[in-house]
Amino acid sequence: MKKIEKNDQIRNIAIIAHVDHGKTTLVDALFRHSGVFRQGVMVEERIMDSLDLERERGITIAAKNCAVMWKGVKINIIDTPGHADFGGEVERSLSMADGAILLVDASEGPLPQTRFVLKKTLEAGLKIIVVINKIDRKDARPAEVLDEIYDLFIDLDADEEQLDFPVLYCVALQGIAKRSVDEESQSLDSLFESIVEEIPAPVHDPDKPFQMLVSDLGYSDYLGRLAVGRVFNGRAGQSDQLVCLGPDGGRHNLRVTKLQVYTGQDLSEVEEVVPGEIAVISGIEEVHIGDTICTRENPVPLKRIAVDEPTVSMKFSINTSPLSGREGRYVQSSKIWERLSREILRNVAIQVEKTADRDSFLVKGRGEFQMAILIETMRREGFELSVGRPQVIFKHEDGKKLEPVEHLFIDCNEAFMGVVTEKLSLRKGRITNLVNHDTGRIRIEFTIPSRGLIGYRDEFLTDTKGTGIMNSYFTGYQEYRGDFPARFMGSLVADRPGTAVPYALSNLKARGNLFIAPGTVVYEGMIVGEHNRENDLNVNVCKEKKLTNIRAAGKDDAIILPPVLPMTLERALHFIRDDELVEVTPASVRLRKAELSATIRHSSRPKERS
Repeated sequence: MKKIEKNDQIRNIAIIAHVDHGKTTLVDALFRHSGVFRQGVMVEERIMDSLDLERERGITIAAKNCAVMWKGVKINIIDTPGHADFGGEVERSLSMADGAILLVDASEGPLPQTRFVLKKTLEAGLKIIVVINKIDRKDARPAEVLDEIYDLFIDLDADEEQLDFPVLYCVALQGIAKRSVDEESQSLDSLFESIVEEIPAPVHDPDKPFQMLVSDLGYSDYLGRLAVGRVFNGRAGQSDQLVCLGPDGGRHNLRVTKLQVYTGQDLSEVEEVVPGEIAVISGIEEVHIGDTICTRENPVPLKRIAVDEPTVSMKFSINTSPLSGREGRYVQSSKIWERLSREILRNVAIQVEKTADRDSFLVKGRGEFQMAILIETMRREGFELSVGRPQVIFKHEDGKKLEPVEHLFIDCNEAFMGVVTEKLSLRKGRITNLVNHDTGRIRIEFTIPSRGLIGYRDEFLTDTKGTGIMNSYFTGYQEYRGDFPARFMGSLVADRPGTAVPYALSNLKARGNLFIAPGTVVYEGMIVGEHNRENDLNVNVCKEKKLTNIRAAGKDDAIILPPVLPMTLERALHFIRDDELVEVTPASVRLRKAELSATIRHSSRPKERS
């Protein structure tokens, strides 16, 4: 008979939620309440959002580990991303947990990414505690939100045991949790008690040797590669001789040089790790996420982490523009390949392939936002590269072409319903639900091809005057819905190198929206604006006013140009067509034609029928 034991001194829990529902703020409150920070110490907000991009955008991009102590029980916490594009982070982090806190905004209720992260948690069979956060909002509606959560659980085929979840009401910013809305509480005691009582303690077989599943990787200048994961069985100590089992059955011997566990958000050294603990092992260079670290005498692999397939691909290549090499430190294709190879070690949802062109690589991921974050990270590290338009990954089954389809939720004012539905129907979107609460705002649900959403977000914000909210999640592959135009406007393309001057730009105002300001260095083939017609137009932005020796009676009118919106990476990726590229450097984001020569572009253009 199989012998199973529990480690009652440990709880492993993930915090899951939609973007901006308060996950990281709740972790801050748990830290404060458990005494991680000394009294009077100044601590910045959202301490777990340690990446610069996370702080700037106010979202969690990478899952991170931390730990707190509560009445002798160690609670390992995994703070997960709330955006579906970072689903790989959610999947790998759930492999370390025995339970999850589902955090839902008391006003907004369950949103699309709530569905995504909850679906993954239910599939993993984890015990769930529902926490309805921000109950102090004026528009909070906790009772209705709880009903919506039950509906969501039922819709995701939760069983009776999963439906019997405990509910707490919380104001994470103030560090308050309670079991009912009317209960008086000034602390998070109720939440800590629920975690210890409801989340099962990790179980293990005492007769089995050491087994640890690698769920994350780190790096230390002093220790080298760090393997982070949960210990499922057995114990390991300093200097133990172990083996790492790779995906293809490959074995890499290792000697443990240092054993660490999480204390707060920091690591502390220990002599031994026990079953159920989340450990950090150093002493191995050849290790990947999903590998099993175990004893050499009894090497038995654990089930590898499974992640959803990528749905979007992008071409990354070296920067071939005339301005290449001026602003970046790393410009060679070998450096770009090296960086992308490091990325796939830590990011299980990304795949990288070499192409026939040795200077280009195909990067596959979950969505354009995930790609944009990767590119933005690389440019901040000093890389200079060119990227193409995001392309969806098609499948072919039984002679049919299949494409990825998203479930899209639109929340906007009633007045904008017409323009939103018109634009989305052109992109092959189909309405599945429409809810009007008589508040002036409506919620519309669509199924739409993933390619229909590429480049639509900026257009949507313009159409709804910045008041619309758009969320989506991937639902699966369906039959191809047909072609549609990606963009109705053409590009204004510089026809020669030089520096943009106010006189030339003022004459182009009537032709469309400009992307550059006077003084910008341009080259032939660089996109300087959006044409207000369908075709591309080659323009001279360096043309200066002809001067004569005849003095005019009155002085020239001052040239006034409209302000130019700074070109961001996301805006650039949304704008480009298939024959265009985004040139990314640490200092600039430029748009360009893939073929810079206007003569070659003109000669290769398909002839129009007379």
